[in-house]
Amino acid sequence: MYAVILTGGKQYRVKAGDVLAIEKLDLEPGRKAQFDRVLLIEDGGTVQVGTPVLDNAMVLGLVLENFKDEKVLVFKKKRRKQYRRTRGHRQQLTKVRITRITPDRTQITAEDLAEEKLVPVEKPAPKPKPAAPAEAPAPAKPAKAAAKAKQAKKEAAKPKAEKKPAPAKPKKAKKE
Repeated sequence: MYAVILTGGKQYRVKAGDVLAIEKLDLEPGRKAQFDRVLLIEDGGTVQVGTPVLDNAMVLGLVLENFKDEKVLVFKKKRRKQYRRTRGHRQQLTKVRITRITPDRTQITAEDLAEEKLVPVEKPAPKPKPAAPAEAPAPAKPAKAAAKAKQAKKEAAKPKAEKKPAPAKPKKAKKE
């Protein structure tokens, strides 16, 4: 059995047990979410299609967490006008686990709508950072003094070019 629901301006094809990220709902983790804008329900061979929604159908879900999506960069540019703008956006989302799909909301009991104790969702462990190379001992001289000494050493190593006298300019003869 699956259903197509409408929430947050988007349509989702869901079945019991699915976990999906939808536009933010104003519910805390552990609360029940009710989706009454059901567009379609398929149960085995029968398909019920709403015009635009099914009147008695309802989908129930459990709110797992509220979180922010990954950052999306918004870059605007107008060529040859020296206009560039960069903005970032992180969409607020809610993670919901679908618990039940019912074509007739009279079958839903108060027990189905009762709040549940939420088991914390395990987040994947962060990837270990690569080991940093062994640190070299700090130089004994301050950075500026060390840079000057290095420059002086380079200059001493260069062979100095001997100055050649500039070629003499020919003198113009005076006209008499």
